Amino acid sequence: MNEIVINSDMAPEPVGLYPHARRVGNLLFLSGVGPREKGNNKIPGVEIDSNGNILSYDIAIQCHSVFKNVKYILEASGSSWDNLFDVTVFLTNMKDDFPIYNKIWADYFKDNLPCRTTLEINCLPTPIGIELKCIATIL
Repeated sequence: MNEIVINSDMAPEPVGLYPHARRVGNLLFLSGVGPREKGNNKIPGVEIDSNGNILSYDIAIQCHSVFKNVKYILEASGSSWDNLFDVTVFLTNMKDDFPIYNKIWADYFKDNLPCRTTLEINCLPTPIGIELKCIATIL
């Protein structure tokens, strides 16, 4: 089966040696996508101190940013938001952030209802509160 490695010019650089996405047949597998901005280490909605500790964060701003980054990768891959069919969401604070994230999710996915799994984890590789792992089709 033919595999194609894909990187978006719009999405933030990966934090390790991996591509933004990999196409296998008609399936597109996205690596974990967070809310960081391309070209810098700025994380929308996050204030950190000089030691890298989170002082405050706004999960709504992070949600919008991570959805934007997923869209960039999908489009660079020849897919689209409507082709998402499975999303795994990692949150670092389920109790406080799930209601906000769930409301924003409903706005973004009102026309497309992919399967979804949401997990709480104690941290992510950078000081972010949300990361998405997505699978889409390419038609």
